[in-house]
Amino acid sequence: MINSYLRPCTYIAADWDSDSNAVQIIQKWNTDYRKSMSFKDAHDLVQARDNSLNCSIKASLSSRLDESHKFILIVGNNTKTVRSGSCQYCGSLNSYKHYCVRGHSTDYRSYIDFECEKAVRNGLQIVVLYNSGLIDKGKCPDIVKWKGTHKEMWSWSEYQWVWDYNKITTAIGE
Repeated sequence: MINSYLRPCTYIAADWDSDSNAVQIIQKWNTDYRKSMSFKDAHDLVQARDNSLNCSIKASLSSRLDESHKFILIVGNNTKTVRSGSCQYCGSLNSYKHYCVRGHSTDYRSYIDFECEKAVRNGLQIVVLYNSGLIDKGKCPDIVKWKGTHKEMWSWSEYQWVWDYNKITTAIGE
């Protein structure tokens, strides 16, 4: 396991189009002085601009992962199938000859696949949180499907589904 003093951050990955609510609730609890959750969020480090090339964004993600000892993946309905970040969606790809017109290497992995593979390669502690009341490993990217801790984020309370702070905090281990 990586020494958390050398790599002080916790990295959160998710399909930002579908599961940003789950990321936001964890970040909100992390900054709430009344909650016991406390970690240094890797997303507070340098960020790429939204209009950056996919390869520039992946370089930014890579540097944040390099500063992290823990990788939290939030799995929702689209996590395994989302393709955002693939070079095939970049305007700099010559789709006829399959090369980057800006001279970068091509990478057809999504941001999520890239992040998961880098987390495994770096030996980060892996926590997979399901944005639901069930653990459905069929929705989880294959590379982390059988790694780390897997936990659902929701519990049934009285007559409704609610975020389960205790389950999430226990899974994150902070």
